[in-house]
Parts: sequence; structure tokens; C-alpha cells
Amino acid sequence: MSPDHLIWISLALPLLAVGLIVLFGKSPDLRDGASGTVAGLLLIVVASLSIGVFSGKRPEWHLGEMLPGFEIAFRVEPLGMLFALVASGLWILTTAYAVGYMRGHHEIHQTRFFACFAIAIFAALSAAFSANLFTLFVAYEVMTISTYPLVTHHGTDEAKRGGRIYLGILLSTSIAFFMLAIVWTWSLAGTLDFQLGGILSTAVAENRISQTGLGVLIGLFTFGIGKAALMPFHRWLPAAMVAPTPVSALLHAVAVVKVGVFSVMKVCVYIFGLELLRETGVSLYLAYVAGFTLVVASLVAMTKDNLKARLAYSTIGQLAYITLGAMLATPNSVIGGGMHIAMHAVGKITLFFCAGAIYVAAHKKNISDMEGLGRKMPFTFAAFLIASVSIIGLPPGGGAWSKWFLALGTVETHQYLLTAALMVSSLLNIAYLVPIPMRAFMKPSKSEDESESETGNWFSNMQEAPAMCVVPLCVTAIGSVVLFFAAQWIYQALLPITAMPS
Repeated sequence: MSPDHLIWISLALPLLAVGLIVLFGKSPDLRDGASGTVAGLLLIVVASLSIGVFSGKRPEWHLGEMLPGFEIAFRVEPLGMLFALVASGLWILTTAYAVGYMRGHHEIHQTRFFACFAIAIFAALSAAFSANLFTLFVAYEVMTISTYPLVTHHGTDEAKRGGRIYLGILLSTSIAFFMLAIVWTWSLAGTLDFQLGGILSTAVAENRISQTGLGVLIGLFTFGIGKAALMPFHRWLPAAMVAPTPVSALLHAVAVVKVGVFSVMKVCVYIFGLELLRETGVSLYLAYVAGFTLVVASLVAMTKDNLKARLAYSTIGQLAYITLGAMLATPNSVIGGGMHIAMHAVGKITLFFCAGAIYVAAHKKNISDMEGLGRKMPFTFAAFLIASVSIIGLPPGGGAWSKWFLALGTVETHQYLLTAALMVSSLLNIAYLVPIPMRAFMKPSKSEDESESETGNWFSNMQEAPAMCVVPLCVTAIGSVVLFFAAQWIYQALLPITAMPS
């Protein structure tokens, strides 16, 4: 089977999952089994596609032209391939985890939940494989609409309010800024296709756009891609934490925010071009906005007692690392940003899996209530600690390498204030993440009726969440360490996106 065929098959499989989920909606075992089976098939197809892409092939599939110059088309390159591998791989584990969580917590509307989940994966792959800005924009909006029912899943006033903020910010920024940037780019370049080295250099050389205009254009793209959660357009992300924890995992690791920062990377690499950004310096102010965001978000995270709220602000800060790498536009910073898409995805999904497992097993949301809980949930809190090490950027967590290359990018461009921001943020990561498992393992429980944890068999005192919740978080925690040793492979895979066009 040709690589071109594998593209449309990989896009069709999540839609097949939607049909099967709806068809078997009244039979939970069949519904969930079908969802997991299709997720497994998708990973096989995407992995098969990656072999050719990472060896230099660039398969394409053109669906059709909506209007002259506005085509739905797909072309797979290394950055999109890495994102697709992350999304498809984590879909399997998130599906397994969601089954355990939704059943363990007796959630309603599970069929709708899993169907919308599959549509979101379809949107993520469509964005990953997009050949032009128009296709990327369509996939971006499908992602927003398909995840709105997930955010408002509980149907409470709080959920509806969170959904309004979520939809309002993401739609308003994409229509007011992102769409305007696309139209402006079309008028300057006459094309929306992603090309290595960018498509705007001719317009700059012919003085059809000034450096000031170029700076405004990249600002429209960056703030218009609201899913990147750059301040001040970040409030949708904490507001969306009213959703069930598997949705939070989807938002923060598998799909939504990763579509955001991935889109920012694509625009910088394939629309502006790294050389143009470095020579003009028009993106430097956005690098400082990202530096501000990653420090301030970390400071806010330290004030949150609710675990999901703390992790939400942590995500805002970690996304800013990726935006920072894109805006510095050096080979090392861009590779660091690309690596951080994968490193953060695996680490952060583990943390959210742990938060959900704690809620299912112990019904606790606040960190202050988790003292001593590590002795009852050792696997969950051990996984939390391992993933925290990766998010912080310490060996043997994969995040150590992505942050290393990002720091190299700040030094190469002599932006030492941004180097300091990276270091301060990592220290703040330690301050708001490490005390959580330490509190759980080292401090005695506040509850007197849990004193039996000091007696009896170790296994008899364990009160972990269902295995469908615990096994996925253990796998992703191990994955955080595996990525540390896979860094050389990821580096080599991403190296072609930094090359000059021939």
C-alpha cells in the first residue's frame, strides 16, 4: 500500500470509530471495544506512514479545491509526522483510561463523549498532515467545535460557563486574527501552501510588506492561534477544567493545545521561514511574550490548591516553551520546541491521568487533602513523580533534552534574559510539582480513620483506582523515561525542518 493511501486511511479511521461508537452506543462493551480497536489500527497505519516520511519521502493526498487557491490537501513532513505519532499513540491509552474513569465515576452520555473524542483525533491528524493554511484552519475549527461538548459534558451551570469561555475565546481569536492573517498571507504570496523556507521572502524582497507589517502579521498568527494559550488569550484553558479528567488529558496532551503550538511551529517554519525570522527579528517580541507567559503561569500554578487547576496553569507555561522555540527561529530552538511537543504530551497526560485516578479512588481534588494518600495509591503517585521530573526538565525525563535545546536557542541569539526565564520557570516547576507526591508519601494522613495504613499487609492497604485507570498512567510514566533515551532519534527526525530549501 502506497504512503499516499495511508494518509486517507489514517484520516478515515477516526471517522470509522465515530460510526461504530454511535452504532454500538447501547452496548458499552462493544462500543468501547470498537473505539480501542480502531485506535490500535490507527497507530499501526500512522507508524507505517512514518517509516517513509522519516526516510525522506513526502507523501501527498489532495481531496479537492473549495475555491480557487483554497484546497483541502495533505502533505506529510517530519514535524507533522511526530505530532501524528503522539496523537495516535496516546489515543489508545486515553481511550483505555477514559473507559476506566467514565465507568468508575458512573458518568452519563458516554457514547457522545467517545464519539466527540474520536472526531477530535480526526481533527488533530488533519492538522498534522495539512499541506496548506486553509486545510490547517479547517482542522483547527473542527477541533474547537468537536471538543465543546466534551468541555460542557456535565451540563452544570459551571460547565456551561466554562464552555462559553472556551468557545468564545477560541472562535473569536481564530476569526478575528487567524483568518485575517491567512487572507493577508494569500494577498502577499498568492499561495497558502506550506513550503520549506517559507513563502513570504519574495514579498519582503519586493517591498510588498514592511518589517513592521511582517511583525504585525506574525502577531496575528500567534495570537489568532488561541489554542497555543499565550497570554492574554489563555483563560479558556483553566475554564475548560470543568470537564471530566479524560477530557483534560485530551485538551492538554493529545489534541487541543498541541494543535495550537504545532500550528505556531508550522507557520514559523513553512510560512515565514526560519531565515527570514532570524534576519528581520520580527518575532523576537513574541519570544518575550512567551517568556513572560511561562514565568507568570508557573507563579500562578503555585497558588492553586485544586490539582487540575495547578496542572492547567502548568500547561500554559509549558506551551510557552514551544512558542518560544518557534519565535527564536534557530535550528536548536525549533528542534527543542518540536521535541517538547512530544515530551510534554507524554509527561502532562500522565499527570492528568493521576489526577483523575485520585478523584476516582479517593474523591479528592485539592492538593491539601492528599497528605498520606501515596501509601494507599503508590503506583499513581510514583507515576506522578516520574512525569514531574520530565516536565521540570531533569534526567531521566524526556523534557531534559527539549529544554536543553531551547536554552541553547536563547544563548545562540544572545537573549540571556530568556535564558534566565527558562531557568526560573524550571525552578518554579519543581516548587509546584514535587511537593504533591512528597506530601502524599511523606506526610501522615489528616484523616484519623486511615490510621490502619500503618498496619496490615502492604497490598491490603492499597486503594488504587481501577486497573483501566492505573495501567495507562504507569505506561505513560515509563514513556516519559523512554523519551529521554529516544532523544537522538527525535532530533534526527526533526533535523530536516531546519534545513535551507534546495
